[in-house]
Amino acid sequence: MRLTRRDALAALSAVGAGGVAGCSAPGAERDGETATPSDGDGPELGDDELETLVALATVLYPSDVENVAEFVETYVRPRVRDRPDHGRGMLDAVGTLNEYAENLEGARYAALDAGTREELLAYMAVDTADPVPDGDDDERVRYYLVNDLLFGLYASPTGASLAGLENPPGYPGGTASYQKGPAVTDNRGNQRGPE
Repeated sequence: MRLTRRDALAALSAVGAGGVAGCSAPGAERDGETATPSDGDGPELGDDELETLVALATVLYPSDVENVAEFVETYVRPRVRDRPDHGRGMLDAVGTLNEYAENLEGARYAALDAGTREELLAYMAVDTADPVPDGDDDERVRYYLVNDLLFGLYASPTGASLAGLENPPGYPGGTASYQKGPAVTDNRGNQRGPE
């Protein structure tokens, strides 16, 4: 399945990113931070950080997902720029992930092969860590990087279809998707209801 720019914009809309067609999701304000665009004071995502995030996404996303680099760039750049506190947290977490990679493997995270990148995440215990924005290294990597990238994927129409959610909330799918009532089974095991 190929991720598109439209998928990235839909995911941005789901997180309430400012500047995406004026859309905002419920709960877009977190920790006293609004999702409106900054006045240019937000951090910028550099090429090295973007490369690390793309390398991480290729490990996290299902293998049949295509066009990961463009999707990640389109989704993450506005997240970093328009939500300065969250953006700084993401950049710090990228630095932490690269520091672990350099200490354990002698190279930046993106320079490692896919198997080693996956092993490094397991070594950091990112898969079992609680997502805590001001927690330990593994908790911050989980919160700012792993959860953010996974949310972006599954909030997109293409990613949602991978999880069997062809018509996720807020994504138009036609009236038939919600007007059909549930099928009911009577006490004899006969099914009745909409067909």
